[in-house]
Amino acid sequence: MSAEAELWAPQACTLPTGERPLRVAEFDALFAEAVQNVRRVDSTSVSLDLQPQLEVAARVADLVVRETGCCSFFTFSLVATGDSLRLEIKVPAKHADVLEALAARAEGMST
Repeated sequence: MSAEAELWAPQACTLPTGERPLRVAEFDALFAEAVQNVRRVDSTSVSLDLQPQLEVAARVADLVVRETGCCSFFTFSLVATGDSLRLEIKVPAKHADVLEALAARAEGMST
């Protein structure tokens, strides 16, 4: 796993170390295939505009439910309105660096 990926898979994560590269790969695939825009709301909040498709919503919901099981400091909100789909991600201030690393990774891979 790259050093950049490790920044947003911090020690606070309870996912077994051997499974972390697989989870990072899932997020990377999502970022590359479904993220259309990354917007930093503030240091503890990021919004990802996603392709507004049912399959994307189901995939994201599954992924974020599993992620909160190991990194409970994340708060994910999946918002569907009209013809848009958005994933809002929030963290406590002490994990702002984790969110920044995740947002930077999403920006680097998004469509």
